[in-house]
Amino acid sequence: MPTGPSAAPGANAGALRHVLSHLVTPLLMCIGMGLAYLGAFHAPEPHDLRVDVVGSGASAQVLAQTLQDKGDGALSVRTVADRDTAVNHLMTQRSYGAYLPGASPELLVATASSETSATVVQKVFTEVASGQGAPLDVTDVAPTADGDPTGQGLFFLMVAVSIGSYASVAVIGGAGAVLALRVRAALALGASLVVSLIGVVFAGPLFGLVDHGLAGLWALAWLYSAGILLVGVGLHTFLKRWTTLGVMALFVMLNFTSSGGIFRPELQPGFFGALHAFWNGAGFVEGLRSHVYFDGYGLGGHVLVLALWFVAGLALVGGAGVAEAGRRRVADRGVGDRRDADRGGADLRAQAGTDGGSFATSAAFASPAASATSATSATSVLSAGAVPEASAEASAEEEMEEAVGV
Repeated sequence: MPTGPSAAPGANAGALRHVLSHLVTPLLMCIGMGLAYLGAFHAPEPHDLRVDVVGSGASAQVLAQTLQDKGDGALSVRTVADRDTAVNHLMTQRSYGAYLPGASPELLVATASSETSATVVQKVFTEVASGQGAPLDVTDVAPTADGDPTGQGLFFLMVAVSIGSYASVAVIGGAGAVLALRVRAALALGASLVVSLIGVVFAGPLFGLVDHGLAGLWALAWLYSAGILLVGVGLHTFLKRWTTLGVMALFVMLNFTSSGGIFRPELQPGFFGALHAFWNGAGFVEGLRSHVYFDGYGLGGHVLVLALWFVAGLALVGGAGVAEAGRRRVADRGVGDRRDADRGGADLRAQAGTDGGSFATSAAFASPAASATSATSATSVLSAGAVPEASAEASAEEEMEEAVGV
């Protein structure tokens, strides 16, 4: 009897179709990641980037108007009366640079708000000072922690927490599919606790991304992670193996690009700037900045964003519970109908046996193969019961393997 690939061309064709169908997911990830990351980051240009010119005289007004006109929409330039007002605007993130003209011009920035925005502002006013024939003195009124010299450490912390959260969704949804939904939801909350604690270790003892406020950082990380996990567990009931792609679109493609961790919305296309107002990654990054560097200014709004995503996750889990209960009722009715049909068939066979018992007995002795056929049928029925379990296990493995495609 031949063996090897040529022995089962139908099986090979089926396996090939199976592989090709699963290649759709990574290809869609490739397209989505390219559109999101290149669309958000490939050509950052300022638009309506708020800066202040310090001074109340005519010269300050003329300079502000000149910068506004030359910027052609890139800058939003206003004048403020004094240095203290300018610093207040920087510390409340109402501006991203303040220029003090004079014989020794000075530029105030807050790199903790956004290092890239501060760099853009510094470039603009270095040219202004150069045109006036004076070197520019730059003062950072809100520097980042020593362990985060680029000001982007909080963004990469968000990346780590996000991946730990969304990858856990595939494990809980796939390997835990046989568990009750309340157990899966409890696992999601437990996983979010672990992920958030890992984030605290990264941010504090391991890399020193922040030098204070670790308790608040943990609370924000847990709320952020729990929202992702609950949304993912809820979606899994409806999306099944497409959950990984769906969660990746929500919490990687759209999330990382709109968070403001690399470029604030003033340096991005309008679509990502709009998402920044209510997406959970922006709530996490901006909430951390507010908590760690700006004395909690605006923190309540960022916590509200994270809380709303958490509530959305609870709502999705509740909807999933309703959907799964409905599916169980349908399945139970189907099992009941099959049992009734089997019972009716047994009654008919019993009646037939009563009417022709002697014939059935002689037929059984005359045909030993009948007993073997019955045994084979019974074995097939028993084996069939194992198929759904094996299929579920295979699906769970595929789902977790696809989740690796971060």
